Amino acid sequence: MFNRTTVYVLIAALAAALGLWAAQHYFAPSAGSSLPQTRAVRLFEPARTLPAFTLRQSDGTPLVPGELKGHWTLVFLGFTHCPDVCPTTLAEMSKAQKQWAALPETTRPRVLFVSVDPERDTPDRIGEYAHAFHRDTIAATADIPALEQFAKSLSMVFAKVPAPEGVRADQYSVDHSASMAVLDPQGRMAGIVQPPFDPAAIAADMTALTQASFAAASPKRE
Repeated sequence: MFNRTTVYVLIAALAAALGLWAAQHYFAPSAGSSLPQTRAVRLFEPARTLPAFTLRQSDGTPLVPGELKGHWTLVFLGFTHCPDVCPTTLAEMSKAQKQWAALPETTRPRVLFVSVDPERDTPDRIGEYAHAFHRDTIAATADIPALEQFAKSLSMVFAKVPAPEGVRADQYSVDHSASMAVLDPQGRMAGIVQPPFDPAAIAADMTALTQASFAAASPKRE
């Protein structure tokens, strides 16, 4: 049976999904768009500028909007005590990361894992957890208000679910959106990827987007 917290999360997630559907329906890439056609990544135009945010990376340094510029980035919310969705998603993303590894490091797509469980997930812990799947995965967290603002800007949600009666209080769970946000090289939200995830299709899409952005930014020869 769903508890009240889970119901609230589902309602919020539905509202967020409807908002993203509307964005994709009304702002889908036009025929003249410079962006390539994609299979797994659902793009929408215009890309949405994110409000200012400050997260804390696994090495203790701040993660601010400027840090995400110059690359296409996949953003996933989760927590290290997650029993299934989080490890499965990061494992799938590690397959995609291996497929785009040949791209130049300066433009290579990135995966950002944001823990929404700062009570248990220290920067060191999230770093060890994320890097166990792939060394290039960026891991970050923040306090709850900052995380809520960041999640909302991506049309995502999360909520703490208290431990069942008779179970230690620190054995709680966290409900969270399972989709991934797609940020463009300007750090704007440009699309989403929804489960189930296809690593090969995601890798192909992110590679094509990266190459298209690089080509558009390169000086044209006369």
